[in-house]
Amino acid sequence: MPAPAEPSASPASPAPAPAPAPAATLLTLDLTATIRHDGHGGVADDLDTPDGLTAWVRAHAAALPGALAARRFRADESALEAVRGVRAAVRALFARAVRPGEPSPADARRLLPLGQALTRLNEAAARVPTVPVLSWPRGAAPVVRDEPVVPAGAVERTDLLNAALARAALTFLAGPDRERLRACHAPRCVRYFLKDHPRQEWCKPACGNRARVARHHDRSRGRG
Repeated sequence: MPAPAEPSASPASPAPAPAPAPAATLLTLDLTATIRHDGHGGVADDLDTPDGLTAWVRAHAAALPGALAARRFRADESALEAVRGVRAAVRALFARAVRPGEPSPADARRLLPLGQALTRLNEAAARVPTVPVLSWPRGAAPVVRDEPVVPAGAVERTDLLNAALARAALTFLAGPDRERLRACHAPRCVRYFLKDHPRQEWCKPACGNRARVARHHDRSRGRG
C-alpha cells in the first residue's frame, strides 16, 4: 500500500501591509521632500520662493490648522525664511534618526548641530498654544487637529504654520514610525522614506531600478 502523500506546504502568507502613516508623519516627510533631485545631477528646492511655499501650504491645507486658512494662505519672505529654518532642523534630526545609515546626500555636509536643531523645533512648536479639536465632516472619518487657544486673529499666520510643522515633526520623531525612516541612496535621489518591508532599500521602484543598473555597470567595469 503506497505511503500517503505528504501534505503540500501551504504558501507563505504575504507580509501584512503597513498601516497608513499618520497625518503628522506624512506632513513631515512631505516637508523634507521639498528638497529633491532636479533631474540634472543637482538638487532642487520647492521652497525657493514665497510662491513655492504658498503652493505647498495650499496643497497641504487638510493637514494644517483650520485657523491658518491654508487654502487662502500667501507667503512672504519672512514666512519663507521661517519655514525653511524649520525644515533645516527637521532634516538634521532625520540625519540622526537614520544612523548608523548615511543621511540624504542633499545636505549631509551642512546639517545643523543637534542642539540647534532641537532648540529650533521646540521653540517653533511652543510659539502658538493649541488644543486638540475634533471635526467630523459628513461622509468622512473624524479628524483631530491642533487649533490655537487664542483667537485666530491674534495669531501670526507664520507662527501658526511653523508651530504646526514643528509639532508634526516632534510627533513623528518621538513615535514608532521613526524606526522605519531611511535615506534613499539610489542614483539621483535625495529623499527620506519609510521602510515598508525588510528587504526594501529604496524609496520607490524607479529608484531600485536605477540602483540595480548602476551596480551592473560597476560590475561590468570591474571585469573590464
